[in-house]
Amino acid sequence: GRTQSHRQKQTEVCNRARRLISSRADKELSAVDKIRQLKALSTCYLAKLDNLCAFSPMAANISTRDAWLMDPHLVDPVIGVRRLLYLVTPAETTFEAVNSVPNLIDESVPYFLLLIGLEYAILTLKGRNKSMPINDSLISLTMGIFSQLPLLFTRSVEVSVYLWIWENCRLVDIPVESTLAWFATLMGVDFCFYWVHRATHEVNLIWASHQVHHSSERFNLTTALRQPVLQRYLVWILYTPLALILPPQLFATHLQLNMIYQFWIHTETIPKLPEPIEFVFNTPSHHRVHHGRNAYCIDRNYGGVFILFDRLFGTFRAERDNEPPVFGLVTPESQFDPLSLQLDHLKQLAQSVRLPYLSWTDRLKLLVYGPSWQPGTAARLGPGIYPEIRYPVRPLNPRVPSWTTAYATVHFIAALAGYGFLTAHRSQPLLLLVGCAVIVWALTGVARTLEDRVGLELTAKRELLRCSVTAAVCALMQPWLCAISRSLLIALYSASAAMWLGLGTQSCFLALASSEKIY
Repeated sequence: GRTQSHRQKQTEVCNRARRLISSRADKELSAVDKIRQLKALSTCYLAKLDNLCAFSPMAANISTRDAWLMDPHLVDPVIGVRRLLYLVTPAETTFEAVNSVPNLIDESVPYFLLLIGLEYAILTLKGRNKSMPINDSLISLTMGIFSQLPLLFTRSVEVSVYLWIWENCRLVDIPVESTLAWFATLMGVDFCFYWVHRATHEVNLIWASHQVHHSSERFNLTTALRQPVLQRYLVWILYTPLALILPPQLFATHLQLNMIYQFWIHTETIPKLPEPIEFVFNTPSHHRVHHGRNAYCIDRNYGGVFILFDRLFGTFRAERDNEPPVFGLVTPESQFDPLSLQLDHLKQLAQSVRLPYLSWTDRLKLLVYGPSWQPGTAARLGPGIYPEIRYPVRPLNPRVPSWTTAYATVHFIAALAGYGFLTAHRSQPLLLLVGCAVIVWALTGVARTLEDRVGLELTAKRELLRCSVTAAVCALMQPWLCAISRSLLIALYSASAAMWLGLGTQSCFLALASSEKIY
């Protein structure tokens, strides 16, 4: 019904465009009329292209969920909080088919944001709000959005491969309603996650994608959302043994619950918990060690929900009271650009592999050995020698005017709202493609304004172009956006473009005046 209604609206738009053109074919059009005609034509062609994309192979891969799963909705607060702690029952988290498993991570986003606000309030009361600066937090949230954009088009690669193996290669038929199967999947997913997580740290090619999660020198709840985009496409094979036995519905559910649980353990606010909990479960104390760059913290505590597998396989380390973890990469990052953070390590790895003096064996080892390994090193993970931590530690925190931070925050909120809009329109591939491009461009622009590496004049040019194009895209979104939302977005991006035009012009005049004075 929704698809038919959407096509009817598209047909009406095209008909209005044709009538506008034909009624004025014999008249000389004014400048305003020409703009209206161009807008009508653009909307018409976009609608036609959307119809073509609706029958593309990409559209065929989109999960055919029920309508209520496609629409954004807020789950019961009690259930939302219980999911964060994995305190759910088999009855409420068992679904008949894979396509009926909701996106639990999207449904948890409101509670993520609520807890982030609560953590900031607690840190402020303690006088430690500098531990959660806005710039670093916005970059972490940006990475979280980036990591979820591919899932707008199709289900995750882990679930897709798992489902194929289950349908073609399974050894037994276990009923999805089985409580024993539910608990077996809980433990199986966490066991596999331990090895997935260990591989992301001990295999250089996979570390190249995972390192972005450790790139922040802060450790707070926003860090939990600083997720890699490419990692899932490199580690999916480690989950496949479960597909021979356990139903995919349970796997799709527990894979999400496992990740949701790990959100709340990214914090310095919660101290060590009672010993029995610390012995069995992954806690904030254990995960602080995992994110530390102290020598005793490197390659430790890989667990997801449980810490038992670290104790079993010898990778556990307890947090030391006399040596608190210092967070970040062993060579700290010096930028906020989200695309560079996601891809730079891969670029460096590709350059290393192409060095002419390396043998083919060494090139292979560069990919599959640890990140610290170098040719001539005997140990697979490298010599175990890391850069000395210099105290006092000064995390990355570029100084920019307060209005720049306010501007970045407003545009981030607009991009976040855009992502929420796209989650409700998964069945329209063209809209998703355009929307994702706009969001990536917007969030990259926000990050670059927060570090101001290139100066005001170039930043003004970049943002003027971005805001102008985005305002034009919003103007063409009439079939999908209500009038109020569209007007607000056009006003925001038009005002921003005007602001950057003024700032860019002022910067040019100042530069010209300065050069004339020197002359």
